[in-house]
Amino acid sequence: MSFSVSESVKAIKPYEAGKPLSEVEREYGITNAVKLASNENPFGCSPKVADAVLSKLSGMNRYPEPVPFTLCQKLAEKYHVGMKNLVIGNGSDDIIALLAHGFLDPGQEAVMPLPSFLMYEISVKTAKGVPVMVPLKDFSTNLDGLVKAVTPKTKLVFVTNPFNPTGAWVTKDEFLRFADQLPANVLIVVDEAYIEFARNDAVYNSLAEPLTDHRIVTLRTFSKAYGLAGFRIGYGIMDKSVAEILNRIRQPFNVNTLAQAAAQAALEDTDFLIKSISGTHQGIDFLTQKFTDAGFEVVPTQANFLMVNVKADSRDICEKMLYKGVVVRSLASYGYDTFIRINAGTDQENQMCVDALLNATGK
Repeated sequence: MSFSVSESVKAIKPYEAGKPLSEVEREYGITNAVKLASNENPFGCSPKVADAVLSKLSGMNRYPEPVPFTLCQKLAEKYHVGMKNLVIGNGSDDIIALLAHGFLDPGQEAVMPLPSFLMYEISVKTAKGVPVMVPLKDFSTNLDGLVKAVTPKTKLVFVTNPFNPTGAWVTKDEFLRFADQLPANVLIVVDEAYIEFARNDAVYNSLAEPLTDHRIVTLRTFSKAYGLAGFRIGYGIMDKSVAEILNRIRQPFNVNTLAQAAAQAALEDTDFLIKSISGTHQGIDFLTQKFTDAGFEVVPTQANFLMVNVKADSRDICEKMLYKGVVVRSLASYGYDTFIRINAGTDQENQMCVDALLNATGK
């Protein structure tokens, strides 16, 4: 029996997640592999998370809080916003999908960089909207191009800052000039998954000041700096009228009890967060220096990863590095055939990566 599938869904390119280490080790016959391909936190998560999660296990026969009150309260205090400005999601991906379904009618448009996080495009298409792609300019978001792509059909514009996969950034002055040119009825979705790693004070941080622009929707995640990728929890901060729509259509128990407890504990442990960010910066500096000394082009970054031009077929280089037990990401699927993306790891992992890349490229 054949079923009718939505044309917009047929056009979707599936999201390809990074392979788990267990699969890599099994497939390549290796042990003790290190994964530096998915921009994960190599330092784990706060030790307070385990205690918080264990304390909730006895109550797992009950549904989670539909809205995690204490977590929302702490986020509201941290960013000086109201509780009604918050939406908690099963990862920030969840909130991206809610935005698409909440604000796009069939045929309406969402403008985004090309390449960018594939879930923007997937969410827009599943909502029967039209993704409008604007190519990058010198590895950076082409803000002027995004503005020019806006039409009367545009309802959403996505800006990722710092940008994945290049690590590039938008400054506050650049963003404000950009926002001033957009219509009042277009939501500006600012995805700040990597903002905690930004070192340059000029990088635009949408939550550095109180909310004033009703169009801005900020997305944040606990997956990166806080090390909670496996728990799947993120949040959005936005005008309460926008949050009300998203909370109206989200699943009532979209974030499980353990994830809620983990996020609350992680948010309270600022010492771990500081150490995590510092260790990441040290790793980025080490890798940048080693790769530059070896003659590779390293794109400047404000995130927890590097984009490196290996001056060869990146798929082939990644394959060779796998046999050395190091998993990194080829950016050929993004249109950068000779580039790989590497997130900072521990000191030992970083050295393994350097050795594997030099071996793979014959340096």
